Amino acid sequence: MSIKSEAIWAPSPSTTRGQPTPISADPKGERLAYANNKSIFLRSIDNPSASTQYSGHTTATTVARFSPSGYYVASGDVSGTVRVWDCVGEGATKGEYHIIGGKINDLAWDGDSARIIAVGDGKEKYGHCITADSGNSVGEISGHSSQINSVSIRQHRPLRAMTGSDDTSLVFYHGAPFKFNTSIRKHQRFIYGVAFSPDGSSVVSVGADKQIFLYDGKTGEPKAEVGAGEHKGSIFGLSWSKDSRKFVTSSADQTIKIWDAEAGKSIQTWRMGEEGRVSIPDHQVGVVWPQGRSDGLIISLNLNGDLTYLSEGEASPRKVIHGHQKNITAMATSDTRESKPTLVTGSSDGRICNWDVPTGTGDYIDGEGHTNYVSSIVAAPRGIYSVGWDDSLRSMDASAKVFTGSAASTDGQPKGVAVTFDGLTVVTTHKSLQTFKDGQKQKEVQFKNTSPTTITADDYLVAVACDDGSLLILDPKTLETKRKVDPLGSMISALSLSPDGRHLAAGCSNGKISVFATSNWEIAISRWSSHTARVTSISWNKGGTHAVSGGLDTNVFVWSVKKPGMRVGKPNAHKDGVNGVAWVDDSTVASVGGDAAVKLWKVEALS
Repeated sequence: MSIKSEAIWAPSPSTTRGQPTPISADPKGERLAYANNKSIFLRSIDNPSASTQYSGHTTATTVARFSPSGYYVASGDVSGTVRVWDCVGEGATKGEYHIIGGKINDLAWDGDSARIIAVGDGKEKYGHCITADSGNSVGEISGHSSQINSVSIRQHRPLRAMTGSDDTSLVFYHGAPFKFNTSIRKHQRFIYGVAFSPDGSSVVSVGADKQIFLYDGKTGEPKAEVGAGEHKGSIFGLSWSKDSRKFVTSSADQTIKIWDAEAGKSIQTWRMGEEGRVSIPDHQVGVVWPQGRSDGLIISLNLNGDLTYLSEGEASPRKVIHGHQKNITAMATSDTRESKPTLVTGSSDGRICNWDVPTGTGDYIDGEGHTNYVSSIVAAPRGIYSVGWDDSLRSMDASAKVFTGSAASTDGQPKGVAVTFDGLTVVTTHKSLQTFKDGQKQKEVQFKNTSPTTITADDYLVAVACDDGSLLILDPKTLETKRKVDPLGSMISALSLSPDGRHLAAGCSNGKISVFATSNWEIAISRWSSHTARVTSISWNKGGTHAVSGGLDTNVFVWSVKKPGMRVGKPNAHKDGVNGVAWVDDSTVASVGGDAAVKLWKVEALS
């Protein structure tokens, strides 16, 4: 057997309310670079389901920028570290440099792809200029008294740079090496964005005071205020067109505007969300106008993480890319009439997405969903069911991408959900076992001296694991205990019944998986023990001949029933651990985890 990566469906960029979110496009206009959790994702613009992941950072990432050459990416994180890495080959790290004693807010390359200025919220200084290949100092970023939010470098000689800060001032630098030249005070509040035009003739600044100012690119002299009073909210995003005649801004007033730099007037406006209705998720917190394209494409980012594709001259968005922003905590596969099933995933912020496997596109499940951590999702012929830490059970229709019916209260924090073939939904909470039919509670069994941890079910049995290590086998109709299996020596954290009902796989917190024969409840396989941390998920293929598992050790393993000693694994499948695994078809496995990405793996030569 062998396992190799087939696809990475990238998450949406991480965003924070009231703060700009930088997104970058490569010089050819083919890929986007952005930060999510502890990773950087490079995502194809024309085929968003194709992406690569860089996971070299050890803390939450904040910004990523392509070099003008297109061969490297520089990325920063909350610890003040900047990493320079190869974005064409295998993603090898070229350099790691500690810049400041706090979060990196933005960074910029010079036109030679040789120097980088990184800025942010430091303790002794708020930014620094270094060489990309060695990290040597090539300038001093000074003149600010508060964190710097944005930086831009003129791409032509003579080299110039500008920074914008929370202290409401702009600082203009001459280089290289970069030195303080002058301080400019035009804004009344925080400055969120600065950008030199591609030809270096102008530089623009935007901020929380809803104002836009234009300056001379060589001297830094103020030239004009642009569009006074046009934006009604803080301006977070700024990007130039490749001809240096226009630039685009994005704002908390839910609008994206294209400006004529010479005339100082808005020439096109898009407003996101319902007309006349304030929508916080539709705050536009970032924007990029990719160079190297001839279709006038503009990509805007909202607070919800959605990437909206806009075209100059067109009134409506071309498309909107959805996805998760937070740790994906649960996953299930839903069989449809298509050649491959769809995937349904839930995350720690309550968001549930439906993924079309052939195309890799994700959509939100519409309707009133969960408001908190999604702890478990299960698919059944009659629908898909999910439970969350808002203490509710919800059902959904994957094909229609909507929640169905009303939420059912679980009277406690749910740990797991399972469905019997006759449509009975079984939910475990921290204190009880409950059954539901058509959204109505049928029965409840209280646990006094122990607490359920996970559950699985079919038409003939319900298997419940408890935190004392025991495994209870219940009758699905009466919920009476038919058998109590001896404890395995460690708490069971994942359960999965094979489709033919012959085997029950139990994964434990110590990383071992035991497979029981349901005919006599003896351990049939005890050699599945390659995980080094808690097993979080187990899934069987349709034939019941192989199982896949994921754990907090970041690994995914595929196991064989006939040859228990044979297994193939994928280490570091997900940064911060694997939370869910599932078979998509007989040769493809899907996994989700702490990096908020959905990944597909091709398993070959199953034996």
